[in-house]
Amino acid sequence: MMQITYKEDLELERQLKLINKLPIKSIQKKPSFRHTKAKANINDSPGKQVRFEKVLCPTGTVPIRRTTREDLIRANSSLNTEILAEDSPGTHVAEVIPTNEKTFYGVKGVTSVWNPKVNKDQTSAGHLWVQKGEGDGLNKIIIGWHVSPQLYGDDGTYIYSRWTSDNFKSTGCYNVRCSGFVQTSEVYIGARIPETSVYGGVSAELAIYLSQDPITKNWWVNLVNTDVGYFPAALFSNLDSGDQVGWGGKTTTSTSTSSPPMGSGHFPDDDYVHACYFIHIAYQNETSREHDYSPQVYEAKQISDKENCYGIAYYGNQLGRAGFALQYGGPGGACN
Repeated sequence: MMQITYKEDLELERQLKLINKLPIKSIQKKPSFRHTKAKANINDSPGKQVRFEKVLCPTGTVPIRRTTREDLIRANSSLNTEILAEDSPGTHVAEVIPTNEKTFYGVKGVTSVWNPKVNKDQTSAGHLWVQKGEGDGLNKIIIGWHVSPQLYGDDGTYIYSRWTSDNFKSTGCYNVRCSGFVQTSEVYIGARIPETSVYGGVSAELAIYLSQDPITKNWWVNLVNTDVGYFPAALFSNLDSGDQVGWGGKTTTSTSTSSPPMGSGHFPDDDYVHACYFIHIAYQNETSREHDYSPQVYEAKQISDKENCYGIAYYGNQLGRAGFALQYGGPGGACN
């Protein structure tokens, strides 16, 4: 554990009181509007939906992972190594971004969940996102799963979120490590996923849907067809809609070490029990919030900043049990 000064110790106590404050009642309990087709097609997926660690709570309350001093020390260390940032050294991505739209009100997909082996100063994630703006004006919400020993103190796979309204310069955090995300369900951000995918075997899947409430403008998170909470509109400076959505993976490491595996640790090969995937990907645009749209192959940008380490393959419409699908990931290695 890193050493801290007396001044830093007082600051930790202040942050703990802010983060672990008493529950509030002035919350939006459910979205004002959601069309039935907006949920992820989990019944049509080839894998098995993940199970969440359950916490029994009194009626009218929801579980929230309490933040400890050790959590904050690890999180502050993470901030010092800039793993929150989008473009810090040692960060690599493999992702798909639609190029045919400029306004988004929702994004969804079903991703396989893995437990890639990482060192204590590394992260490996699979996620989707919505964002708007650029530079210090970037507003962004990211939802998915990741392995991050620096945040949790172990090598487990966890549901996670990140958000910012200024490209992570002074706003935003992981999960509920700062004030922001409002929890409304027994399923919670920061929960451990006890069972993950097995190479060549059963895939553990996480259905994710992130959408904006048209009345409150809050951004709701839906996991496995359960509304788990929302990011209040007031958190953001210009996220009245998104100008980009995407699906894929990300890894981080210090610049002096090899990069960790992404996804299953295997390159895309069009076999859904080998490489990590997103299936049934879709979004809602300005044309209609009541219908799902998906990009054709020629309408999507496929990005891998280190092709020798991580691959990305967008297959377009696969029909059947996959819908519009992609695979991403790879072994990592000497990527920096």
